[in-house]
Amino acid sequence: MTDLAIGKVTSSFRKGVQGGLSIGIGYFPIALTFGLLAKTSGLSIYETVLMSLIVFAGASQYISLSLISYGTGIFEIILTTFIVNIRHFLMSATLNEKAEEDRIINKIIYAFGITDETFSVAATKDGTVSTGYMFGLISISYLSWVIFSGVGHLIGASLPHTLQESMGVALYAMFIGLLVPSLKKSTKVFLLSILGAVFNSIFTLGQMMAQGWSIVLSTLLSAILIESIEYIKKRVRGEVNEK
Repeated sequence: MTDLAIGKVTSSFRKGVQGGLSIGIGYFPIALTFGLLAKTSGLSIYETVLMSLIVFAGASQYISLSLISYGTGIFEIILTTFIVNIRHFLMSATLNEKAEEDRIINKIIYAFGITDETFSVAATKDGTVSTGYMFGLISISYLSWVIFSGVGHLIGASLPHTLQESMGVALYAMFIGLLVPSLKKSTKVFLLSILGAVFNSIFTLGQMMAQGWSIVLSTLLSAILIESIEYIKKRVRGEVNEK
């Protein structure tokens, strides 16, 4: 690689880091809270940091903590994570159209770091996004999430035991805090939440299945039902082309 090419890559990486600084700062309180709740959920600092290292998905990691506290099996946790993160297929496909041509291995590596926030920054950038830019953008975001997850766990370890136990309530409070803004903006999200809660209550109270499977099946059923209703409504309005 020539000096000119190296300089170009370095410049792109630096711009990516600059673009990711706001994300890294934004991840600070969320990752800190995750580490704190991971400690109160019984995870060691090594398990907490390892989860952030290999998963790097805030919502999925929070849901995993909830499932772990229920004693859910690993397969149900993986399946739930897959369902929650299925939108990443769309984000990756969209970003691939904007990314510069490069070796597939490089794209595979930085695709791991695509989150809602890094996608938003990259997708709104003028012109194409280079590999160096993506690595810079993702590196600062990834490091912030992993480091502050560990810091949060260390802080949690220093809290009184009674306070650590009460922090379990904060996990549900955070889910509510994440959900309420979406409920206000979208009727579909509201209906999905209600249906999911109803299905989960039926499966759980009726002791039909384990808690982990109940959450997975409730999510799938509510999504399928809402989308089916949306499709029927569009057909009635003549918005669906029939071949």
